[in-house]
Amino acid sequence: MSQQKNKNPNRLITIVVLLAVTLVILLALLVFPRGLGNGLVANSPTPSGNISPTSSGNEPIETNIPDPTPTPEPTPPPEITDPEQLVLDITKLPSYVSKTTVSEGTYQKKFSDGATITYSVYQNDKKVDYKPDYVLAFPRAKAYTEQQGVTTFRGNNYRDIASYGTRDIKEKKLEIIWEQSTGAISAHNSYWPGSGWTGQPIIINWPEETRKVMNINEEFKNKDLTEVIYPILDGNIYFLDLETGKPTRNKINLGFSIKGTGMVDPRGYPLFYTGMGLNENNGKLTEFKYRAYNLLNQSEIFSIMGRDSLSYRGKWGAFDSSGILSKETDTLINVGENGLIYKTKLNTRFDAASGTLSMSPEVTKFQYKSSYNSPGADYGIENSPAIYRNLMFTVDNGGTLLCLDINNLEPVWMYDIKDDTDSTIVLEETEDGVFIYTANEVDKRCAGGKASKADCNIRKFNALTGELVWQRDYTCYYRSGINGGVLGTPLLGKDDIADRIIFPVCFTGSQMDGKLVALDKKTGEEIWVRELANYSWSSPVDIKSDDGKTYGLLCGYDGFMRLFDPMTGEDLDKVSLGVNIESSPSVYNDIAVVGSYAQKIFGVRIK
Repeated sequence: MSQQKNKNPNRLITIVVLLAVTLVILLALLVFPRGLGNGLVANSPTPSGNISPTSSGNEPIETNIPDPTPTPEPTPPPEITDPEQLVLDITKLPSYVSKTTVSEGTYQKKFSDGATITYSVYQNDKKVDYKPDYVLAFPRAKAYTEQQGVTTFRGNNYRDIASYGTRDIKEKKLEIIWEQSTGAISAHNSYWPGSGWTGQPIIINWPEETRKVMNINEEFKNKDLTEVIYPILDGNIYFLDLETGKPTRNKINLGFSIKGTGMVDPRGYPLFYTGMGLNENNGKLTEFKYRAYNLLNQSEIFSIMGRDSLSYRGKWGAFDSSGILSKETDTLINVGENGLIYKTKLNTRFDAASGTLSMSPEVTKFQYKSSYNSPGADYGIENSPAIYRNLMFTVDNGGTLLCLDINNLEPVWMYDIKDDTDSTIVLEETEDGVFIYTANEVDKRCAGGKASKADCNIRKFNALTGELVWQRDYTCYYRSGINGGVLGTPLLGKDDIADRIIFPVCFTGSQMDGKLVALDKKTGEEIWVRELANYSWSSPVDIKSDDGKTYGLLCGYDGFMRLFDPMTGEDLDKVSLGVNIESSPSVYNDIAVVGSYAQKIFGVRIK
């Protein structure tokens, strides 16, 4: 044995070294269970980053590892509001078709489906070869206004929101907190009570400098005033305190029904804009006008006449559409039931310090004739235009969906919707592109005994190319004077419901009922469908709670305002506002405001 050891003198050393290495590895595994390769300890029971266990696992020792520095949230880049940076060159869009000259100042475009649009531009009622002397393009929806509130129909130029502010929804309940009585008008062989379609109230928290120079009642002069401005069917424009429903100043008695939604100036200027829906009151007639009111003293400061020799519609000149205003260029865009589109440079001057306000408007009119339309009544627009940069989107009574370059006043593309469309287009800008959603009604395809029902078509388009992305159809019954199909403007899902868009559809099983449908934005497939015993012309509103959960409000013919879950369509609560609610609510913080045929305006707390 001893001889063998002498023959291998290194063997014992090797064994000792191996044992030592094994012991070191075992100790290392005990001290650093995982992660030796990257210097990190996984599954450590020690919550702090500056204490680690010793080899015995009993006595902690300090290390020099600092606490990790939190990664700051990236600051979003400022919104681009300069029109010259926003304007799109329409000749570079894939949908662009070059124009041809028909005669001096009259142009035509012919599209791939063989359809044509012939158009002219007028300034001072004279046909011109129009070339803009400034660039007009709108910013993204979030930069439309810096004012607190809902300042136009569906909030902005994308027409995608009718709520503002914050709310902590815990009880999931609705509570009427105030009521304001209104009136009614008899006109055009019908009775027009309270407020009707679209009838969305305007809500604004006035800047202090503006509030102090307006003719509001003394008790509100020094209050942080959030004012409800509501033009309705009874021919009055109401001014109410959001919190109490008390009148903040005298109402403006126009004396003729207002069906559409007004607009307050997005710059916080004391200016209110509204059209009128009817020109008769108990046999008394007047001229149709679109008006701007000076809210320093509630006087009319500017108007556009609705009956116009340039109109293909004839003598009808109502204005149901809600205008939109470019605060960067002081330009008003509005459309009429006379079939004309208006672009007005207002030349507004407002000095809050001296309490003075003036305008010197320059009105430009766009006149067009589409081969999709029949002569006469087909020319008229009742929905409110949606605008992406310098592209304006609207649909007329004849079913022509028009994309118009509002900067150059040149058509870009159009599509045959096949029927009248009063529902306002909603626009969405996504990583995949810019899209619009629109839905028609059941009217001219059935009128005059042609049919008892037809398909209401809900469609999604690529806004820049005019390409139809998807279409979803619902068969709806015709009812003379109270159309089926979609009359309300859809709820565009955001945040936790960003995958869906929600439409109310009328007369799907009879001339009284309807559906509320949630469609997948990408495919148009149904996510859920809710049957409604009574139809809804009202536009559903999304409201987001402080905890990140989105809720919906829906009003309808049965007189109820409903708080519903947009994930499922199920009601969480409902409250009766008397009778038919055609009007669409606006929401400021936790208070919703809407009027009904009960001849009342309601303030409803969302709890």
